[in-house]
Amino acid sequence: MFRRREPVPFAFVAEADRFRSNVTPPPRERATKSQIAGRTLIGLTVVAGLVGSLLLGLPALEPPQSPSGTQQSEASSDGR
Repeated sequence: MFRRREPVPFAFVAEADRFRSNVTPPPRERATKSQIAGRTLIGLTVVAGLVGSLLLGLPALEPPQSPSGTQQSEASSDGR
């Protein structure tokens, strides 16, 4: 679609990207000791769950071992 390049009639529209507010937001509330302790416990619980799942899942990722102790090849030799 064809656009016409015309000056913007309103200065505040053209300067909208440069607008700065003079109102400062209120300061953040500090976390209480119980909130910090709760966040720490949640973090430790998540980390413990990941470590536990890794420890329980590692044996399932290992290749199966034959009971006789010797490795058997699945490839058959055709005598070629």
